[in-house]
Amino acid sequence: MEEEASGFDDHALAPMVSLELNVATFKSQWQFCDRITEYLSDILGQGHSDPARYSNFFSVAANELVELAFRSTGEPGRISFSLYRGATFNRLRIAFAREDRESTSMKSSERQSLPGAGSDLKSGGTILLRDLATIFRAAIRIEQDGARRLQIIADFPSVEDFR
Repeated sequence: MEEEASGFDDHALAPMVSLELNVATFKSQWQFCDRITEYLSDILGQGHSDPARYSNFFSVAANELVELAFRSTGEPGRISFSLYRGATFNRLRIAFAREDRESTSMKSSERQSLPGAGSDLKSGGTILLRDLATIFRAAIRIEQDGARRLQIIADFPSVEDFR
């Protein structure tokens, strides 16, 4: 993505929807990943000249991120999914408690490719994020939010010309 959000300040963006679930409920059924993605994609597609096309585009990438969150959290607590709309990009933010799993730590070289990456995402997750960022021209980051929470933040272009 050519234009990246300044910092990750959501105040410059218009909030669209926020969904918060208990992690145990979210993890109780894999199908929740598809349902959450479909819900978010339908909302984000609103206001585009071809809503179905943009929803479909966003759905593919968002589903991978929601599934990554599904695999990456196991701690009790809440998981939240938030959508924001900006003039040039749309943001998906997924926040959840991180698990302490030293055996799945990323190598420092992988962590450098995604600033702020959390230590509990496997290297496969890092590769997935890098590929999604390239394919969808998105800026994707993983940030620690306090000592025990992670956020996956993805900024997707709001233009509908995806090639």
